[in-house]
Amino acid sequence: MPLSKIAYCLCAGFLLYTSFIFFPKWKQPGGENTISWDAAGYYWYLPSTFIYHDLKQQKFNDSIFIKYKPADNLQGTYKLENGNYVIRYTCGMAVMEMPFFFAANILAKPLGYPQDGFSPPYPLAIQIGGILIALIGLWYLRKLLLLFYSDVVTAICLLLLIVGTNYLDFAAINVGMTHNWLFTIYVFILLNTYYFYQQYAYKYAIRIGLLIGLATLTRPTEIIAIMIPIFWGLENVSIKGIQNRIILFAEQWKKIFAASCCGIAVISIQLFYWKYISGHWFVYSYRDQGFSWLHPHIKVYAFNFRTGWLNYTPMMLFAIAGIIPFFKNGKNKVAILLFLAVNYYVVCAWSQWWYGGRAMIQSYPVWIFPFASFIEIALNKRVLKWITALCAILFLYFNIWLTYHEHRGTMYTPDNMTKAYYMRVVGRWSVPDETLKLRDNPDLFEGNPKNMQLLYSNNFNDDTSIYCPLHAIEGARSIYLDKDHQGSKIFKFAYKKEKAEWVRAQATFKCISKEWGLWNIPQFVVHFYNKNDEVKTSMIRVDRFLDPGETKDLYIDIRAPKSEFDSIGVSFWNADSDKELQVDNLKVWSFEE
Repeated sequence: MPLSKIAYCLCAGFLLYTSFIFFPKWKQPGGENTISWDAAGYYWYLPSTFIYHDLKQQKFNDSIFIKYKPADNLQGTYKLENGNYVIRYTCGMAVMEMPFFFAANILAKPLGYPQDGFSPPYPLAIQIGGILIALIGLWYLRKLLLLFYSDVVTAICLLLLIVGTNYLDFAAINVGMTHNWLFTIYVFILLNTYYFYQQYAYKYAIRIGLLIGLATLTRPTEIIAIMIPIFWGLENVSIKGIQNRIILFAEQWKKIFAASCCGIAVISIQLFYWKYISGHWFVYSYRDQGFSWLHPHIKVYAFNFRTGWLNYTPMMLFAIAGIIPFFKNGKNKVAILLFLAVNYYVVCAWSQWWYGGRAMIQSYPVWIFPFASFIEIALNKRVLKWITALCAILFLYFNIWLTYHEHRGTMYTPDNMTKAYYMRVVGRWSVPDETLKLRDNPDLFEGNPKNMQLLYSNNFNDDTSIYCPLHAIEGARSIYLDKDHQGSKIFKFAYKKEKAEWVRAQATFKCISKEWGLWNIPQFVVHFYNKNDEVKTSMIRVDRFLDPGETKDLYIDIRAPKSEFDSIGVSFWNADSDKELQVDNLKVWSFEE
């Protein structure tokens, strides 16, 4: 059996294990389910149309959100001026998910589940559909690679792609998102483009048109896929090459026209939906989100510690390194490299750049060409081969670690990552609880403080300015935060001693009701001032460390600012939470390492 077939079988087995044993997402509740958050928005067309027959008013929304809690809010739809609700996302995913939805809808009632579009058969069907699409895409990616590279190079690329990149997560777990499905569409666009330029047959032209139309219907920016068939076969940009391409298109205009009609027909599905809902042929459903075309986030998109593409998918550094050998020796260079450049620009131009490296996944069938070129070069150079092997092992480990902690561990949560926290936890399977403070505060003191000097103490008993409800601790006055009292004043005091290396603030917290939403968690804040100008601020989110009903002393350590400061302040902020928190016994020390 060819090595690439063995690699495919190993990859398929790994995907199936990840999807159905490691983290069966369709079994998860609420926002962890296959049909949740953005994936629920893509899918929303299907129950709206075929179960509730209510594309316009969406009267069933509230009942579904109460019962299944697929997200924290109704972010997938919003109300138009005419009173109808428009679905935020385009309908390409719903079109592709339709066969699996119908299968679940037929089987739900006989299996004893409600035919409501969200009971267990539905997410299971979408999960099966997503993994099936992944396996098909991977099989044909193997065929595509074998047209240009050896069996060994193909096998290595498949294994590194599946086990070593973020494609694993979206091919096996988050299959309700668009990226895995678009990945397979791009594989077929590339294959049919290759065969079209071999035979100039109608069937390949029509397939290309339908596939690009479907990709665009799924994610409108994928219209850039049209560059692949337009520039395929060109190895450089020259006047003669462009003239020959124009002549070719003129000769094949009937096939190009047929492809264009097919693509437009698919895209028009969305236009007819918008017209039906709003009375207009076009609706910009992303509202306040858009593109920063003049200021794309080129660097921060790839290297930020929150969700940076290459920070969290370092295996793709091989693909970037492979651009040089691909440029020298690869085939179809203009189509491949131009698409990669334009695609990266479009991805980085999106204003919400922190949505992460997942937006690159659908372009991996194109990135696989420079990736394979790098592997091919590495195999032929002894030193580079061993360096590449060691790096590949490290990247494979990292991706398995990341995938585990994204779903079953605690080390990685995208909205909580900072550089300090990333560097402390990367590759580790457990860390002390104190390390969690690095998610909010870049400073963490580990060890025994020396020369601790008490700078400030306040039990609030004599402070009549603070809110103290009747059910506070009997005989004591405490800071009390709730929906009507979101923040305390800043308890500020002069600092006149010699400059400290570190400052520690500590207070007693009673978690009356715990806040789980990250951006609403109450904060314990320390301020440094110089002549009333704030020179440094640090904080921790206290409910990370508290259970409901628990009372605990918590402290935050801050490295003293290098600039001059003459006073320190401490405050407590409820961050728009409606949960209740009690604070007492504030103390502040200075200390040395």
